[in-house]
Amino acid sequence: MKMKNKYGQYFTPKLVAEYMVSLANLNKNSTILESSSGKGVFIDSLTQSGYKNITGYEVDKELANNSSFVINESFVSADIVKKFNLIIGNPPYIRWKNLEPELKLELESHPLWSEYCNSLCDYSYIFILKSIELLKNGGELIFITPEYWLNTTHALKLRNYMVKNGFFEQIIHFNETKIFESATVSTIIFKFVKSKSLKKPKIQLTKYHLHRNLKEGVLQDIQNKTPREGVDYLEINQFEENKRWALESEEIKSELRYFEECCAIKYQEKSLKLNNFQTIGDVCRVGNGMVSGMDKAFQIHNIDHLNNYEKKHLLKVVKAKNLMAYSHGEITHYIFLKNIKNEEELKENCPNFYKHFSEFRPTLEKRYEYKINGDVTPYWEWSFLRNFKLLLRDEQRIFVPCKERISNKNYFRFTLVEPDLFPTQDVAVLFKKENVKESIYYILSFLNNKRVFKWLKANGIVKGSIVEFSSGPISSIPFRAIDWTNNKEVQLHNEISELAKKGILNNSNLDEIDNKMNQLF
Repeated sequence: MKMKNKYGQYFTPKLVAEYMVSLANLNKNSTILESSSGKGVFIDSLTQSGYKNITGYEVDKELANNSSFVINESFVSADIVKKFNLIIGNPPYIRWKNLEPELKLELESHPLWSEYCNSLCDYSYIFILKSIELLKNGGELIFITPEYWLNTTHALKLRNYMVKNGFFEQIIHFNETKIFESATVSTIIFKFVKSKSLKKPKIQLTKYHLHRNLKEGVLQDIQNKTPREGVDYLEINQFEENKRWALESEEIKSELRYFEECCAIKYQEKSLKLNNFQTIGDVCRVGNGMVSGMDKAFQIHNIDHLNNYEKKHLLKVVKAKNLMAYSHGEITHYIFLKNIKNEEELKENCPNFYKHFSEFRPTLEKRYEYKINGDVTPYWEWSFLRNFKLLLRDEQRIFVPCKERISNKNYFRFTLVEPDLFPTQDVAVLFKKENVKESIYYILSFLNNKRVFKWLKANGIVKGSIVEFSSGPISSIPFRAIDWTNNKEVQLHNEISELAKKGILNNSNLDEIDNKMNQLF
């Protein structure tokens, strides 16, 4: 029962809608709004529970006729004066780049969007913002949404707005449990109460870890806090302004705060306030790998038959799948042509490449283009030479996969590679900045430390069980700099660096590196 169209519709299962209605703490005469009624599953559940004072909005006229409670109008632009005790539903979520032109125009003229959102934000944000505006004091907002807005930078203004205007009573985190048919997304249900009170209760956080289809018994147990395999029940403090919101226990949060304190920049033995810590971005340049536009068209697995000119126009690439903590595995050769003027020159100088490309040419000519000065990229060239000048530097660099699934492991794969190895778009790359005294081996060891894993799991860009590595998240990682006036710290730095240097050759010394790193905390 899933259908998706230009309005970002993912229809909520009846079971989930009924559970969400059960979270409401209202009398039967309460005023209720459903901001995107879809097929009417929430309205049906509300009426079956005895609620009658219901208003629904649905922009899709094909669906709006499902109920007499529903107004066929866009909730975003509707002039709504009435205030509500409960607003409930499943707001549509569409990235800005995928929005229809009329929806973009609607948002651009909306004052809430202009004040709190930008073109990196999701369509669902306006539904959260406007819903809170329309709640009475003490009113409840119960929504099911993707999880990612809890920790992305571009949702910061939305999060700050929510902190100022109320508190969370409950959050149920379903991780990657499949709730919506044909939609893979890490999902939360939250209950938010509009309030100006400074006294706020703890958040009742439930984490469901199993990737099984939801059944009525599971939701019933969660509601009753019945002990169950794969379910954790926690109480956490209310979220704060200007922070990512971590769905972690207070014990883990305390551990991460200590980690950040240890990474705080110190001036004359005076530490800056908590969270003003030195970061990886202070000591490394961070970027993403180059984009070929069609990897299999540029990969060459047998180079023996190539002529000398062709062999000189190969790049050695390490793919994400071949990265390990500290070291790497197989290298893949890629065709890399930058100065071939036309197809005749390609055919003459690179006959093997020309033949190789013939199979892929139709697709290559239709690939997404990063056009520079309006010029179309020839099919034998890469789409986007992102960070190419940086990658040409004759120095070691650190690679890490752009996406890392952590459901079955508790480590990341930061890998030291030599200057002649290049990353493609599935890999992020770090270069040590000039004038940074810490060695690249020390930086590598620090990034592979369990503390960084825990910090990123709580504070990084995490979607379900997948951590995303791009320039922003990597740059924000706290960094434990060395106090070069402290002989013990200098000695530990040197020992860690030497152990890492030797260990890269055979993946040894890793436990000893961790033991040395522990002495800095």
